[in-house]
Amino acid sequence: MNRIYPSTEAALEGLLYDGMTIMSGGFGLCGIPENLINALLKSNIQNLTIISNNCGVDNFGLVLLLQNKQIKK
Repeated sequence: MNRIYPSTEAALEGLLYDGMTIMSGGFGLCGIPENLINALLKSNIQNLTIISNNCGVDNFGLVLLLQNKQIKK
């Protein structure tokens, strides 16, 4: 599978669903998947279970999904 996608949303098309579990990389605020988080924010995906060592800080990182009420746990 050697594909180049024009956007994060295009790469994730058909892969996201309500209630899914996502493990997020990075340590603290270094290396967090900003493009993934932004794509999830634009989607209507709800009830996510997120595995991470932290949830970010004010208006940065996974906390954006939490503020948007997309994270279940």
